[in-house]
Amino acid sequence: MSNIIKTKALGQQIWLDNLSRSLIASKELVHMRQIGITGITTNPAIFSKAIENDSLYQNDIAELNHKKLTAKQKYEFLAIQDVQDACDEFSEMYQESHFQYGYVSIELDPFLSQEYEDSIQEAKRLWQTIDRPNLMIKVPATEAGVKIFEYLISEGINVNVTLLFSLDITQKIHHAYLSGLKTRLNNNQPINHIRAVASFFLSRIDTALDVTLPQHLQGKVAVSIAKQAYQDWLSIFDQQQLVWLNEHNAKPIWLLWASTGTKNPDYSDVLYVDNLIGAGIVNTLPEKTLNCFLEHGTVSPSLNSNIEEAKTVLDEVKKLGISLENLATRLQQEGLLQFEQAFQKILEQLN
Repeated sequence: MSNIIKTKALGQQIWLDNLSRSLIASKELVHMRQIGITGITTNPAIFSKAIENDSLYQNDIAELNHKKLTAKQKYEFLAIQDVQDACDEFSEMYQESHFQYGYVSIELDPFLSQEYEDSIQEAKRLWQTIDRPNLMIKVPATEAGVKIFEYLISEGINVNVTLLFSLDITQKIHHAYLSGLKTRLNNNQPINHIRAVASFFLSRIDTALDVTLPQHLQGKVAVSIAKQAYQDWLSIFDQQQLVWLNEHNAKPIWLLWASTGTKNPDYSDVLYVDNLIGAGIVNTLPEKTLNCFLEHGTVSPSLNSNIEEAKTVLDEVKKLGISLENLATRLQQEGLLQFEQAFQKILEQLN
């Protein structure tokens, strides 16, 4: 039994943070599913790398270049086909699990991250064009993104809220999810099929902070924040909320750990996996981290342990005068810029 399947038995899903045409054509994605992977996340950087390095795109690109299409239209043609194929690969799992497993995420145009109306239109268009019930639309957790997320949930669209670094914003996302569900119910629409994840980014936090921290705190802040985020999630989705959700055959939003590849070679290569296993959680892993977890990861219900130690770490960081909310704002801005640059690179590749 693989570590991924053992983790699933504890109530946590493992998703793959990668997608390419070769992954699908080689049947590697079939193998991933067989060893326990239950979903896929993508972003502009992943697609940029795939289009640049995967020769299977070249024939399609050559054909697209003969058509009067914009670079963005060419990108969407390529990305949408991959996402549809991946959704189809997980379709049986999605149906048999009653909508619990088998999701594939695609990111909105990152240049729209602050634009409410344009993002809504783009999300609806992608949802209708891809036309797969196990699709998730990725929306950055900007100020506009929280409102976009709530509206899309009310419209019955699955959403992956991404680039979360803030505990406060994550709580707002949880409440927006519940509000979106209630709006949909008030409109006499079903909510049993709707799923969402709140993607909290981890390794970038430690990378940003370690240079300013005493040694005994280095490499501990991101895991501590994640443990606190889980406690917040448990508090919001308490017994009362779970009863309400169950009455309507609906589910809570899932917390998702993202940016889980360890950046510092001095740290464990499964730092953001072994320490954060818990029920109701998704962890999305790049292939390198996935292989490390399969080879030597430790599977235990670790997310709900050492909570006091995590609180002590966060208290010490606060006493040092470090604002984690200010850091979250900066890291989100940097993340958005990276996605914009990756998306711009795709457009230049296809122009």
